[in-house]
Amino acid sequence: MPTFIYDVVRTPRGKGVPATDGVAGGGLSELAPQELISQLVSALAQRSKSDLRDQIGMMMLSCVGQVGSQGGHISLVSKLASGINQNSAAITLNNYCAGGLSAVNLGAAWAKSQSDKFILAGGVEMLSQVPFLADKAHFYTDAKTREKLGWLPAPMGSELVAALEGYSRNDLDEVVLRSHQRAAAAQANGNFDRSLIAVQAEDGSVALEQDEWIRPNLTLEKLARLPALFPDATMNRLSESKMKERFPDLESVQFNHSPGHVPGYSDGAALALLGDREVGLKTGFKPIAEIVAQAEVGGDSILQFGAGFEAMEEVLSKAGMSLSDLDLIEFMEAFAAPPLRFERVYKPDMDKVNVNGGHLAMGHPMGATGAVLLSTLLDELIRRNQETGMVVTLGATGVGSALIIRRV
Repeated sequence: MPTFIYDVVRTPRGKGVPATDGVAGGGLSELAPQELISQLVSALAQRSKSDLRDQIGMMMLSCVGQVGSQGGHISLVSKLASGINQNSAAITLNNYCAGGLSAVNLGAAWAKSQSDKFILAGGVEMLSQVPFLADKAHFYTDAKTREKLGWLPAPMGSELVAALEGYSRNDLDEVVLRSHQRAAAAQANGNFDRSLIAVQAEDGSVALEQDEWIRPNLTLEKLARLPALFPDATMNRLSESKMKERFPDLESVQFNHSPGHVPGYSDGAALALLGDREVGLKTGFKPIAEIVAQAEVGGDSILQFGAGFEAMEEVLSKAGMSLSDLDLIEFMEAFAAPPLRFERVYKPDMDKVNVNGGHLAMGHPMGATGAVLLSTLLDELIRRNQETGMVVTLGATGVGSALIIRRV
C-alpha cells in the first residue's frame, strides 16, 4: 500500500548569521527552532481547515547540530511547542545533509503501520544559533579519530569530485551563476509561493517571507574575484594525501572552490504531512502525491558525495524508471562540483533539473534541506501540471537519500 503526501510547507531560508554589535542577523536568527516548526504546523492546520494537531501520530525531525537551542530532543521540544497531542511519538534523527529527506523516507515507512494517524516529517536547522560542527564531536576534532575513521571537511569532498572529473574554476562558477539566475527568476515569478510560509516574529510582525541568499545581480566576473575557500596549505596537503591514499591515480588537487561555490549557511525548516489512504478517507483530506520509491545509501567517506549518486541509481532501479521518465528533478547542490558531475556524467535534460535554482543560490539549512527540496519539487510539478519527480540529497562522509513521487 502506498504512502501519500498530503501537503508540504517550508519557511524561507534565512541567512544563518547571528546579530552582532548592532548589526542585524539573518531574518530568522532571533527565533527558536521549535518556533519555526510550530508556525509550520499552524499553517498546515489552517490549510487543512481542521484541528490537525489531534490527528498526528508521529513527528520526525532531522537536525544536524543537536546542541544548544537545538538540543534536548528537538522533535519532542517542537511537538510540545506546536500543541500536537501528547500521545504522539517524536523522533529526532541526524543523517547530515540528507537527513531532511531521510526523515520523510522513514516517516513514510512508519505511516504504513499507522492507518489512523498522520505523520509530520521534515527538519529544522538554525545555523545562526548552532554553527556547523558545534557539537565538537571527536570525529571532527580528535586527530587520531579523524585519521582512523577517514573524516575530511565536507567541502573537500567537492574538491575531490572536481579533481577526479577535471573541472576548472570557471566550470564551477558557471554552475553557481545558473543557480542564482534561475532562483532569482523563480522568486520574482512567485514560483515558491504555494509551500512558502512567511515567518512571524514574537511581536506578530513578519520576520522573513522570502529566501535571503539569492543574488540577482551576480556575474561570472564577480565570482572569479572571490578568494580560494581553502588558503591553508597545510590542510590542503593533509587532505590531498588522504585523497590519494583512496585514489592512487589522482595526480593533484587544484583546490578551485571559492566561498561562491558553497551553499550559504541558513536557518530554516520544512514539514511534509504523510499518511496512507485510510487516514485520508477518514479525515476527508486529499493527497497531492504518492511516494513511488525511496532509497537510503551509505558510501565512501573520502569521496563523500558519491553516496547521493548511488541513492539516485537505487531509487530509479526500484521504480523501474530512467531519468528521461521524470518530469522534474531536484538534485541537491552540495557545493558546485557534484551537480556539475550529475549534469556531465548522467546527461539529464537540464530543463528538468533544478529549474528554480538550488542551494547554491538559496542556502542550506542542513537538517531541513531534503524536505525543503521536496516542497520546491511539488510546487513546480503542481504549477506545471506535471506528474513525476525525484529528489536527490547527498551529504558529507558518504550519506545519500533519494525519493521519487507521483502526483495524484
